[in-house]
Amino acid sequence: MKGKFPVEKFAQLRTPFYYYDTELLRETLQTINREAGRHEGFCVHYAVKANANPKLLRIIRQAGLGADCVSGGEIEAAIKAGFPSDKIVFAGVGKSDWEIELGLANDIFCFNVESLPELEVINELAAARGKTARVAFRINPDVGAHTHANITTGLAENKFGIAMRDMETVIERAHELTNVSFVGLHFHIGSQILDMGDFQALCNRVNDLQDQLERHHIRVDNINVGGGLGIDYQHPNRVPMADFKAYFDTFAKQLKLRPGQLLHFELGRAVVAPCGSLITRTLYIKEGASKKFAIVDAGMTDLIRPALYQAYHKIENLSSEEPNDVYDVVGPICESSDVFSKQVDLNRAHRGDLMAIRSAGAYGEIMASQYNCRRLPEGYISDDF
Repeated sequence: MKGKFPVEKFAQLRTPFYYYDTELLRETLQTINREAGRHEGFCVHYAVKANANPKLLRIIRQAGLGADCVSGGEIEAAIKAGFPSDKIVFAGVGKSDWEIELGLANDIFCFNVESLPELEVINELAAARGKTARVAFRINPDVGAHTHANITTGLAENKFGIAMRDMETVIERAHELTNVSFVGLHFHIGSQILDMGDFQALCNRVNDLQDQLERHHIRVDNINVGGGLGIDYQHPNRVPMADFKAYFDTFAKQLKLRPGQLLHFELGRAVVAPCGSLITRTLYIKEGASKKFAIVDAGMTDLIRPALYQAYHKIENLSSEEPNDVYDVVGPICESSDVFSKQVDLNRAHRGDLMAIRSAGAYGEIMASQYNCRRLPEGYISDDF
């Protein structure tokens, strides 16, 4: 992969910036469609929160994926990119009135509802428009995931979803309301999950809940299992794509779908993370008492994951083929947490060298901030070069 970067063209651009390998993105989308397409009734939505770069959204839309949105702004971005409204789902624990109105105005596929008060507000706003809103209930399955505590979402202690004990009550309430239509159940247990056993546990819980509902003669047309599939951050060159076959096969084998049911997925990180890199320029090599620092012009404002989650991203020196040396790669922000990696082996670095911080296509550009009054990073795709 290191040789695939157009380094000479990078040298002409202001750093830091994001670079997306669209060949890898398209290959990833083809693999998703192939593996999901092997199973009847599988529908894949892209989780826009991972990266809303308009150029990437258009490529993902062209591949036929739907859109999973968690804000009104994401709905607007999806519609602008050409995603059909009937493939847009809208989740989020705190939907404001204008966001619900936006979803109603565009006749989106469904709202993933997370509380009874939210259901009643959607019914009220839909009634004012003379519409019927399709709703799925996000159920908190109390299933843990082997991932960082900040990105688990399926435990009873998390803020997301409706408790399992309240599931029948809210479904019954939906049937009483005149301007909502109950169309399914929604689940999501976390992010960056690599252990298929976590997804198997979710399948077991969904199977039990479906059995429970059927004992009360409640039919569910759509099951949405969210996303959460992780990628290999350690080896982006050797393992450039998530294991989509194992992922979809797990649900095909373990989830007991009923005849005619559709199964929805909301993949984000696994779609876009591998294709993206943060390109940054080395400002200084600083030698301390016991270590060397490679100080680069990107910071936690451009990629916050290492500071927020202690996340690992492989770093490559694109400008040097010299023997390796060991560095702490740090940014210019006035925070001690502004560190991309410690004690990392890199080809010997010099002022002006370009570094690639890999697997940064998800939760990178989209989470960038202007702290310290810094400019937001530009995003380029390989098609541009």
